[in-house]
Amino acid sequence: MLPTTTYSPLHQDNGSRDARDAARHTAGAKRYKYLRRLFRFRQMDFEFAGWQMLYLFTSPQRVYRNFHYRKQTKDQWARDDPAFLVLLSIWLCVSTVGFGFVLDMGFLETLKLLLWVVFIDCVGVGLLISTLMWVVTNKYLMKHPTKDYDVEWGYAFDVHLNAFYPLLVILHFLQLFFINHIVAINSDWFLGYFVGNTIWLIAIGYYVYITFLGYNALPFLKNTVVLLYPFALLALLYVLSLCLGWNFTRGLCWFYKYRVQ
Repeated sequence: MLPTTTYSPLHQDNGSRDARDAARHTAGAKRYKYLRRLFRFRQMDFEFAGWQMLYLFTSPQRVYRNFHYRKQTKDQWARDDPAFLVLLSIWLCVSTVGFGFVLDMGFLETLKLLLWVVFIDCVGVGLLISTLMWVVTNKYLMKHPTKDYDVEWGYAFDVHLNAFYPLLVILHFLQLFFINHIVAINSDWFLGYFVGNTIWLIAIGYYVYITFLGYNALPFLKNTVVLLYPFALLALLYVLSLCLGWNFTRGLCWFYKYRVQ
């Protein structure tokens, strides 16, 4: 049988070991570890990140179950592997180049659009939304506000990335095939902006729903159903756009062209 007694110096060293463990689990330490791995592609699990991207369309609940496993094994909710962010960046670059091609932009115009989309639309807006959700959830949706349980900022950013990916694929990839062909949604006729605005409704609806799933997966949050309330405003805006003839896709194309002038 294995001995059950312990060596007393280990108990004397528990305080220092606990302090080192606590230091390794601070937000700064987690952020440093994540950023350090951002340039070590061999250490990234791209196969698993690709699996997550697939299931964000078919079964997003399974993706968030993996976040539960990470909390149990690594004591953090947020991703510690930047592979998902890298693949998302590749998708963003390829789809933006496709937008430049569809809108007949030159090389410099497409490059300028790419920089805008990556650093402003994705990173800048993502940081803003993540910080806002981090503040709101920690301040208003906590069941029992304590120092032991809180929404990690990194997790809030991961939820945004999870929700942003389907929106990106729908609006920046699938929509490209309809802008000037098939239905020609970049036009003034009803069928065009009906199909275009419906695509927008599906894309933003995905974003809202996956965001809700992300925070609903945290057992220490309450009333997360309020995150589904934007669906009512979204449906109202959709009906109003059809009645008034607003074409969201045409507005996006005009905005992209205006940016690169």
